[in-house]
Amino acid sequence: MTIIYQGKRLSIELRTIDLPNGRRKETIIVHPGGAVAMLPCDGDDCYLIRQFRPAIGGYIYEAPAGTMEPGEGPEETASRELIEEVRMRSADLIPRGVIMTSPGYTDEVLHLYEARNLTPADDYDPDDDEVIEVVKISRKEAEAMAQDGRIIDAKTISLLFRCREEKS
Repeated sequence: MTIIYQGKRLSIELRTIDLPNGRRKETIIVHPGGAVAMLPCDGDDCYLIRQFRPAIGGYIYEAPAGTMEPGEGPEETASRELIEEVRMRSADLIPRGVIMTSPGYTDEVLHLYEARNLTPADDYDPDDDEVIEVVKISRKEAEAMAQDGRIIDAKTISLLFRCREEKS
């Protein structure tokens, strides 16, 4: 194992692995650390963010999300990021499982939450490098956006699916 890059948020490793078929392969693994994503819900509406993403050179609609700081648990991160990105607090963070964002090259695990019983937060401190617009839309419209391709962010699509209310 050789660390070929060590940054503030992530590391990149070159590793030789033994595959289940007996072959050996050199591979790159990205270790970004833990992260969370939340779907803030208010009745039949939800809050998404429209955020500029330099990697794709444009804006996308997505659920608020963020990286866990050292010593921080997923719920604590979710609460902090909800305030930073949506300017809301949640009395109820409902766990909706985890997803692996792209297991072909990274070990990133993303903890998913539904945020309910929201109240405004006036003590928010947005990150300097984030360009974010908060958008309140119906969950039905958000699901339609995921279906027709206006929402292309995988974590957001996963959250919309995981937070669907059971209809009996």
